[in-house]
Amino acid sequence: MNEQKTYTLRAEKREIIGKKVKTLREKGLIPAVIYGHDTKPQNISLYVNEFAKTYSEAGTSSLVDLSVDSSPAVKVLTREPQLDPVKNTPIHIDFYKVRMDKKIKTEIPLEFIGTSEAVEQLDGSLVTNRDSIEVECLPTDLVPEIKIDISSLKSFEENITISDIKVPSGIEVLNDPEEVVALVEPPRSEEELAELEESAAEEEKEAIEQMEAEGGVEKVEEEKEEAPAEEVETKETE
Repeated sequence: MNEQKTYTLRAEKREIIGKKVKTLREKGLIPAVIYGHDTKPQNISLYVNEFAKTYSEAGTSSLVDLSVDSSPAVKVLTREPQLDPVKNTPIHIDFYKVRMDKKIKTEIPLEFIGTSEAVEQLDGSLVTNRDSIEVECLPTDLVPEIKIDISSLKSFEENITISDIKVPSGIEVLNDPEEVVALVEPPRSEEELAELEESAAEEEKEAIEQMEAEGGVEKVEEEKEEAPAEEVETKETE
């Protein structure tokens, strides 16, 4: 079992639903829902400032003690919040209630630390192919993030794969062990940079011509919609 910091949040039962939740946001509240093991979905609301402070530390891979009104706190995981596409502020949150004796499948963020000689001395560019890994573990074994030391990347031929990642006990990584997580690319030559600039200019020209053919830039901009972020499903496993 990994030692975990205790995070807490307070919430209130919510009767307001649908478009009327706008009135909650105007009061500094975020509409949310609790669902999960042995739990009928429950509509709640909580203060945006309290949530933001806790979420900045706990993220989506740390347990949070969530209390609703005067009820005893329950252990939950925070799903990735829905964000306002313009203000980039949370507008809705899902909390997943976990069962402490059942393993769950979720994701843990990666944090890249250290210094790579291939970057510092050979002017290479660090390439990271993942910002999280998929894991299976008991809720008590979850950690906020997993650190990856890039100091092992001393040349352009070296890389870090999933199998190289050291995880705390109790956590099983579900990704392909051979998948490359980080590497360093050599600096581009002047010829390569010129080709990239030429290609980018050509793509921009084609995009403008296409927008003009479809009715103008303004029309295209008006029709663009923000696509919802893909969420990673958190599941209990037998």
